[in-house]
Amino acid sequence: MSTDATGANARPASLDAGPLGYLALGLTLLGYGLLQTGVLHHTQVADAAGLAHLLGGVALFIAGLWQLRAGDTLNGTAFAGLGAFWAVWSMGAGTAAGGRNAVGLFLLLWAMLALTLTAASWQGGLFNRAVFGLLTLSLLLNAVGVLNSSGGLVKAAGWVAAVAGLISWYWATAALTNHHWGRAALPVK
Repeated sequence: MSTDATGANARPASLDAGPLGYLALGLTLLGYGLLQTGVLHHTQVADAAGLAHLLGGVALFIAGLWQLRAGDTLNGTAFAGLGAFWAVWSMGAGTAAGGRNAVGLFLLLWAMLALTLTAASWQGGLFNRAVFGLLTLSLLLNAVGVLNSSGGLVKAAGWVAAVAGLISWYWATAALTNHHWGRAALPVK
């Protein structure tokens, strides 16, 4: 993560869009994941398109550019890259317009980005590893599920994405709360 949530060794708050990026990623993954599981009746993954485009695409991409400008290449790359993913995904709303092989390949390619982020963030702490590692797993499960027409794997991918979203959301909440309270009010280790 860009800074620890206690504010120690933190850059000035005006330069750190890390909490915004992790909040946008968390809420997008949570919404997308829950809709993909089918747990909410009369909804489908396509219902997440607006959320994915505006919050997951635009807000994440802007947070990524902000982090890159501040010198945070890991989170800058993660947020801008994942912002591009969500923007592109929202245009097709998760449909198989190009066929299931095209959708599966799309998901596999983005899983490779998530794997790169997981490897790069390994020394960043448990929350980094959890968010990016679960995102990688979710994309891989989703890709295999789409390629094999396995609804069970696609639903499992949704649950994994929802858990990754909760972890990302929690970290952003802890970072903001701890920074503004001036102490570690919410644990992050």
